[in-house]
Formats: sequence, structure tokens, C-alpha cells
Amino acid sequence: MTPFTDTEGAQLLRLARHSIHAHITGIAPDPLPDLDYLKIPAASFVTLTQHKQLRGCIGSLQAWRTLGEDVSQNAIAAATRDPRFPSLLAAELPLTRIEVSLLSVAEPLSFRDEADLLAQLRPHTDGLILYHGQQQATFLPQVWHQIPEPADFLAHLKMKAGLAPDHQTASLRFARYSVQKWLEAPH
Repeated sequence: MTPFTDTEGAQLLRLARHSIHAHITGIAPDPLPDLDYLKIPAASFVTLTQHKQLRGCIGSLQAWRTLGEDVSQNAIAAATRDPRFPSLLAAELPLTRIEVSLLSVAEPLSFRDEADLLAQLRPHTDGLILYHGQQQATFLPQVWHQIPEPADFLAHLKMKAGLAPDHQTASLRFARYSVQKWLEAPH
């Protein structure tokens, strides 16, 4: 993933906030800015927090639309379609802090057993995707701040996927990715 500048990151944060505002207030959104970097295929996640607590997080694990479209649509989805939370109200938007994460291409991990997998994980660097049949779950690298131990990180990811924390790791597939992220300043 080619690194993006802080100026581009700030533009992505503004795009995410504008997309949410337009959607929840029912106004017509502005067209996407005509910037080359917004036209490249990219995968992003948009995370919303209020008072340092998660308020919504939705994203794409693979690049399947342009960066501008991906950030805009994931921002709206994080605000209105995260099944863990009710839809964001317009009155809540000023209290909401937005983070945009751009994902690298996921790299499949080969491992002999759970200990081998855990030894390969890079805390605070790796995002991890768990695949179980048609199901998948992921934790962004930012989750390491809440779950710093690799074994706990893996157990919680299994639970997020609807599996027991001691589910046999050998029956699962994993991939890792890194992110470049930008977070709005506190309001």
C-alpha cells in the first residue's frame, strides 16, 4: 500500500463526516472530490467513538470499489447499520469522533498449530482476519490496545466469529494486514 499523506487522511476524515451528516439529515451529499487518490481501489474501515467508547465500525477487507466510495459508504454503514448499535442520530454527530483506516492487502498465514500462529502475530501492527467456512471476522490492529496478549486477542476474535474461544485453530484460516489510519482531533 502506497502511504497516503496526512493531508489526504484529513480529506478522508472530512469525507466520512460529510457522508454521515448528509445521510442522517437527508440532505443531498456533495459529489466526491475529483482527486486521483480517491479513484484508486482500496479497502477501508470507518470507526466511530463517543467518549472513547465504540459507537460503530464497518469496513471492507478487500478493495472492490474506489477509495472515495469505500470511505463514504463505510462511514454511512458505521453510523446506521452496525448491528451492535442503534442508528446514529443527527444530535449525536457532534459528539462522535471518526477514525478512517486504510487496509493493506491481506497476507494469508501458514502455521502448524496455535502456538506457531501466535508466534507469527505482530501485536499493535497486525490486523487479523479469521475464516471459518463462509464466515469471517476481523480485528483491526487498534484492538491490540484493548487486548494486548496474542492468545487473548485470538480467543476474542474466535468469539467474535461465533466460535468458542478454545475452538481448534487448525480448522481455521487466517490472514493479516496492516493499516494506515487517521483519527479526528477530540471535539
